[in-house]
Amino acid sequence: MEKQTIWGIHAGRAGEAKNLFLKEKRIAIGWPEMGDLSKFKPDREAYKKALAQAYPKTKEGAIPVKAGILFRFIHEMDIGDLVIYPSKDDRMVHIGQITGSYEYAPQISSHYCNQRTVNWLESFPRTKFSQGALYEIGSAMTLFQVKNYADEFIAVLEGKTTPVSTSEDETVAFVIEDIQQTTNDFIIKTLSQELKGHPFADFVAHLLEKIGYHTRVSPPGPDGGIDIVAHKDVLGFEPPIIKVQVKSSDQNIGRPEVSQLFGSIGEKEFGLFVALGGFTNQAISFAASKTNLRLIDGEALIDLILNHYEKLDSRYKGILPLKQVYIPEIIPEQDD
Repeated sequence: MEKQTIWGIHAGRAGEAKNLFLKEKRIAIGWPEMGDLSKFKPDREAYKKALAQAYPKTKEGAIPVKAGILFRFIHEMDIGDLVIYPSKDDRMVHIGQITGSYEYAPQISSHYCNQRTVNWLESFPRTKFSQGALYEIGSAMTLFQVKNYADEFIAVLEGKTTPVSTSEDETVAFVIEDIQQTTNDFIIKTLSQELKGHPFADFVAHLLEKIGYHTRVSPPGPDGGIDIVAHKDVLGFEPPIIKVQVKSSDQNIGRPEVSQLFGSIGEKEFGLFVALGGFTNQAISFAASKTNLRLIDGEALIDLILNHYEKLDSRYKGILPLKQVYIPEIIPEQDD
């Protein structure tokens, strides 16, 4: 089989269109308010404009992504291309070949009205594929192009591979790393967008409280470099007293700002600088030379959040929705 374009597609969040896909042999996407997608000028800008008009509540940043899906389904997907549909309920991976051009078919499905016919070639259990291949077709997007593991899917379709044991599957480590990085990026990006400025100080204070401190947050405006005062006793008289400065910027914090915080620390007090970004080498070296000064960058903050996430108030869980999952543990190989 010649090398060809491979697409991945999902049948709705809960697999609502599974019967349409498998019984009617049609792959489909939604967005019914758009109507017949072939009526729009065949360029991405036209689809962006039409999507924004049909779905005015769509977030601006999501418009290019969703419009791109519509454009690809109509104008980039071709007859003869392969398509992969991972079914959720039976955990099968269905591989087929596109047999028809785009159709607007609301009479077949009022919601999934944008359709193409497909000939399903084979269906395989998920155990046939490496963890990396499964991760690629688990994309959150409705329609996407399969690139990284395209050769593996074709090889399985042609019967040229055997299932890889979990102990030998080298893609597991890469998948776990991708998941962890995706989670970290999501946390930092969400905090920087939703809690920028003074609200970030409120969040850090809340996190410190869940760790076991009492806190006082400075009001918005000039604060002399101190955003939060944290202490163990209720009244805040007993040492140690921790003076905290926070920065919601994703830029590296330099030594001058760290030095300013240290200059405000009195006897038997401690300084804590919390930043969503990182710190310059000069700032890190300066803090390392002080026994009562500590820096927490974005990565360290993520660890604190994950370790104490279940204690956070519902408001912050709503802003930062996370779900606990179990992932394989990579056990280092032992020397013979």
